[in-house]
Amino acid sequence: MSQASTHPNPVRTTLRPPARTARSQSRLSDLLSAARSVFSSCGYQRATMAQIAEAAGVSEATVFTYFAGKRELCIQVITHWYDEISSELERDVPRLHGVHAKLSHVVRAHLVTLLADGSGMCALVLGEGRAAEPELAAAIAECKRRYTAPLMDCLAEAQAQGHIRQDMPLRLLRELVYGSMEHVLWDAIESARRPRIDETAEQLTELIWAALMPRDASLAALSRFRDEVSQALRHVQPPPTGA
Repeated sequence: MSQASTHPNPVRTTLRPPARTARSQSRLSDLLSAARSVFSSCGYQRATMAQIAEAAGVSEATVFTYFAGKRELCIQVITHWYDEISSELERDVPRLHGVHAKLSHVVRAHLVTLLADGSGMCALVLGEGRAAEPELAAAIAECKRRYTAPLMDCLAEAQAQGHIRQDMPLRLLRELVYGSMEHVLWDAIESARRPRIDETAEQLTELIWAALMPRDASLAALSRFRDEVSQALRHVQPPPTGA
């Protein structure tokens, strides 16, 4: 035990990534941006490292200096993209009060995000999440767990308190929320028509909300009323003295 703590592990030192300079970080950012554009327009299977190099204005050899291959690069693109959109939800959702307000925000943000720049990234993550590339699919699944966590944490708490139905496992509630939106997204991709975001988000929210409510209609109405009143009071009540 003491011998292991005295001598550092040589493998750990070998695997430590080299420190990147500011210029190297800038080049990495440019490559990821170019790769996102190529993967979005071509998809994973048809995209090539040569196309990505051309889009970034560098040689193909330079791309391979930073990434071992196309799969690793695509994983990095998707991971960085999910990090951006997950960070926004992690910041915004906890600030909202009430299950309905949080659900409404997540539904609209999901539709806006995945359709904001066309259907490229949307088709990429939806398609590759079910593809035969297990490493790529696993990376997307891990990203989705973080992305869906803000709403799922809210639903878990609401379910424990009896504010939403307790007779369904959270796994099915997750499929209810995100499966409904995925259907809308696939329809937009296949038809090449962008839906009316606000109208569709409102319709989806109310549909999902009705399914989430306990079977007792009076309890469902009371839960919604409580959320609306609490939200209104937050806007009209002055902050505590000394806050």
